[in-house]
Amino acid sequence: MTSNAATSEPKPPATARLAATILLLRETGGGMELFMVVRHHEIDFASGALVFPGGSVEPGDRTLAGKAELLTMTAGLDEATLALRIAAVRETFEECGILLARPRGSEHVVDAVRLAGLEAVHRAALTAGTLAFADFVAREKLVLALDLLVPFAHWITPLKMPKRFDTHFFLTVAPSDQVGAHDGREAVDSVWIAPRRALEEAKAGRYKILFPTERNLIRLARATTAAEAIAAARTESIVTVMPELTRTADGRRQLRIPANAGYDGEVFDVDF
Repeated sequence: MTSNAATSEPKPPATARLAATILLLRETGGGMELFMVVRHHEIDFASGALVFPGGSVEPGDRTLAGKAELLTMTAGLDEATLALRIAAVRETFEECGILLARPRGSEHVVDAVRLAGLEAVHRAALTAGTLAFADFVAREKLVLALDLLVPFAHWITPLKMPKRFDTHFFLTVAPSDQVGAHDGREAVDSVWIAPRRALEEAKAGRYKILFPTERNLIRLARATTAAEAIAAARTESIVTVMPELTRTADGRRQLRIPANAGYDGEVFDVDF
């Protein structure tokens, strides 16, 4: 007897959105710190989490990638790679008010005085989406300092997750006179914090930290200075990490990542 019951096809995995994020570093009397923001609790991804500034690549980033006069470090990089770096710079300015750009013809990034003026006039319009980042860069005669970004990691959300990102992580030293401040929209708090302190605060329950953030903080904490962290990143190969979500016989959830990715292990228990 043939059953007429409909068989459900498994859903294809969600498409991973291309994204970029920056680990902004600085040196203090107490050692290396990085800038992190707390995501708004009403945002549908990583709500309430302590994260690195960043976000999805937008169509305007790809458009700007074709305008070499507004960029540094275009030689040898395709437009997709440039768009990633542009997205990282744009999101960092929108989310935390740090701008990795130089006045046209200058070797130095914009100083605090110029930055204050740019923020006052343009940052709200950029975050609201009423001003295109490319128009802002051209109007203010800036050149994005893409050469300051050093590739650090590449993570792709597991196949089984409903919302997925293909995220490229970069390191850079924040301009010394740019302090940083969260935007009050996507990010509701911000902090300069040592990598190990961020991990300790998360363990104590004072911060929520996602698995990729935790792993990259642990990896970053191996360095004692920003210069050491960046030097190591320049010599290490980037291994793409797409964690595999599994369940053990006793019901525990685990994530497995490539053993050669340069982290602190291969299999991790998780509680999400």
